[in-house]
Amino acid sequence: MPHQAYLPQTGRIVAHAGDPRGAFAGIAGLKWLLGLWLALLFLPAWAQAPAAEPAACSAQILSIDVAKGDDDGARPGAVAWTPATLPDDWSRRWPGYGGTAWYRIEWRPQCPDAQPGPVALALESVVMAGEVYVNDALIWRDPQLAEPLSRSWNMPRYWLVPQALMRDGVNTLWIRVVGVAGQTPGLGPVRLGEPQAVRRWHEDLVWNNRTLFQVNLIVSAVLGGLFFCIWIVRREQRTYGWYALMALFWVLFIANVLVTSPWPFPDSLTAARANAMVLVLYVACFCIFTWRFGGQAFARLEKALWALSAVLLAVAALAPVAVQPWTNLAVFLTAAAVFFANCLQFPLHAWRTRKPEHGMLAACLVIFLFVSAHDLLLILKLIAPGHAYTPFSSLVVTLCMSAILGLRHARNVRRIERFNHELADAVALARAELATTLDREHALALANTRLQDRLQIAHDLHDGLGGSLVRMMAMVEQSDAPLQSRQFLSMLKLLRDDLRQTIDSGSSAGVKVPATPQEWIAPLRHRFVQLFDELGIDAEWRFPPHWQPAPSALQCLALTRLVEESLTNVIKHSRARRILLQVLQFETGALELRIEDDGIGFDVAAVQQAGISVGMRSMHTRIARAGGTLQVTSEPGRTRLVARMEPQPAQRDDAAWRAQPVPRRLAGAGSD
Repeated sequence: MPHQAYLPQTGRIVAHAGDPRGAFAGIAGLKWLLGLWLALLFLPAWAQAPAAEPAACSAQILSIDVAKGDDDGARPGAVAWTPATLPDDWSRRWPGYGGTAWYRIEWRPQCPDAQPGPVALALESVVMAGEVYVNDALIWRDPQLAEPLSRSWNMPRYWLVPQALMRDGVNTLWIRVVGVAGQTPGLGPVRLGEPQAVRRWHEDLVWNNRTLFQVNLIVSAVLGGLFFCIWIVRREQRTYGWYALMALFWVLFIANVLVTSPWPFPDSLTAARANAMVLVLYVACFCIFTWRFGGQAFARLEKALWALSAVLLAVAALAPVAVQPWTNLAVFLTAAAVFFANCLQFPLHAWRTRKPEHGMLAACLVIFLFVSAHDLLLILKLIAPGHAYTPFSSLVVTLCMSAILGLRHARNVRRIERFNHELADAVALARAELATTLDREHALALANTRLQDRLQIAHDLHDGLGGSLVRMMAMVEQSDAPLQSRQFLSMLKLLRDDLRQTIDSGSSAGVKVPATPQEWIAPLRHRFVQLFDELGIDAEWRFPPHWQPAPSALQCLALTRLVEESLTNVIKHSRARRILLQVLQFETGALELRIEDDGIGFDVAAVQQAGISVGMRSMHTRIARAGGTLQVTSEPGRTRLVARMEPQPAQRDDAAWRAQPVPRRLAGAGSD
C-alpha cells in the first residue's frame, strides 16, 4: 500500500511512490484480469461517472503536529504539540503508550480566481479508531472509541468538505486517534485537495486495502469449500483435506484485515492474540499440505512442527499484556521462518522428482516466498515504504494451487475412468471364460454322471443279480441229480425277483424301510438258508426286535448289499462251515452290522492295494456313501466285517445323544 510523507519545503503531503494517478498503472492489467469474474458485482459502481462539480480548490498543508490527549479525550493545550510527519507511528515517540492522541493539520485552500469551491479530504488509515473535525465541526466518528475499539486501521475514508465549514484563511483539521500499545498506533497518510485527484487516490486505496482482500477471501473460501467437499467424498485424498484446512485459516487471517470490529473478542489485544494463533495454524497446515502433495514423509519433522506450533499458540495466548507486542513479533517471525523454510525445501524436492505438478507448485511457492519476504521487510520497516504485493500474489498463488489440485483431481478421475473401462473389459472376458468353463464343467458333470450311473448299475448287478447267479451255480454244482423243470422255473423266478429288486432300489430315497430288523433281513435269510443247508454251512442270525432308531433308506440299502456281497463271497471263496450275522444298536443311536465266518481268510491289504476286487470296492463305496464306516479283518479261521452306521441328525434322540456312548446289545436275537 502507498505511504505518504510530509515535505516541509512545500507544505504538502506526497506519496513516496510518485503521483497516485500512476502508482498502480503497472498493475492495471492484473487488476482487470483478477476482477473480470466479479465484473457484474463491481460494474455498476465503476460505471457511475462522477457528478458534475463546480471549479475545485486545491489545498496547501502548512503544518502537522501531534500531542497526547487527556484521559477523557479532550484536546491538549498549546504547549504539548510536537511536529510530525505522516504516516505516523507514535510507539516510536511514546514507547508503550496506549490511549488518545490528537493530530492538528493546518491548511489553506487555494481556489482559482478566488472563487470558493469544494475541497476533498481522504484518510488511508486510523489506527485503531478516531474522529475527524474540520474547524471544530465534527464530520466523522468511529462507532467505538473505547474498548472494544472500532478497527479503522485498514479502512480508507473520503469526504467532500462542505464550503460552509471552510474559512478564507488558515483552516485546521483535527483528527483524534485512539490506539493500543503494541499495535502500531497512529495516523496514516492524509490527502487534501482537488476532489477528482483525491477520489482517484481513495479508489486506489479501496482497491488495494479492501477489494483485493475481499476477492482473496471469497476465492479462498470457495476453493477451500470445494476441496473440502471432495475430501469428504474421498477421504483417502488427504491432500484436499489439508488444503481446505489451510484455506480456512487463511480466510480467518485475511478477515482480520477486513473486519471493522474486534467481535467476538472483548478487546483489540485479544483479537491480536487470536490473529497470531490463526497465522501459526495456517503455516502448520500449509507445511503439511505441501508435504502430502509432494508425497514427502517427515514423521519426526511433523511431530516437531506440531510441538513448535503448540508452543507458539501457548505463547500467543498466555503472554502478559506488558510483553505482548514482543511475543506477537516473536510468534510472527518464527511462523514466517517456518514458512520460508518450507517454501525453500519444496523446490528442491520438485527438482528431484521432476514431476510437472510438483514443479508448478514449486514455482508458485518461489513467487510467494519472494513476495512475502519483501512485504515482511516492509512491515518491519527495514526497507523504504512502498507497495505491498501479498494481496496480489496470494490471490494468484491460491488460484494456481487450486488449479494444480484440480489438474491432479482430473487426472485421478481419468485414471479411475480408465480403470473402470479396463475392469469392465476384464469382467466381460472373465464372464466369457466362466461361461466356457461352466460349459466344460457341465459336460464333465454329465460324463461323470453317466459313469457313476454305470458304476452304480454294475455294483447293483454284481451285489444283487450276481449273488443270485452264484447261488444258482452252487446249487447246480452241488446237486447229485439233474434239476427238474420246476426247479429251473424256481431259479428263474428268483433271478427275476432279484432283478426287480435291483431296479426298484435304484432310487433309495423312495424305498420304504422295513418296520423291524426281522422284516428287513427275512428276504435275504430266505434266499441263503436253503443254499447254506445244502452246502453244510451253519448260519446264525441275531437281530433286535425293533429299530432304535430306524436307519435311513440309503443306509438300509447299503447294509442289504453288504450282506449279499459278503455271503456270496463266503460261498465262493471262504470254504467256511459256520457264519454269524448280528446287528447291534447303541444308546447313541449308532448301528453295527457284524458278519463273521471261519473260512480260510485272505490278505485284506493285498486285495485293497491291487484293486482287482469289484465286490470289496463296492462294499466300501456303498457304506461310505451312506455315511458309515467299514472295517474288514481276516486271518485263517476267522474273517470279520464290521459296518458302523451313525444316525442321521433327525434320527438322534436328544437324551440318548447327550448320554455316554455305552454299547448295549439288544435282546431278542434269533437263530436258525
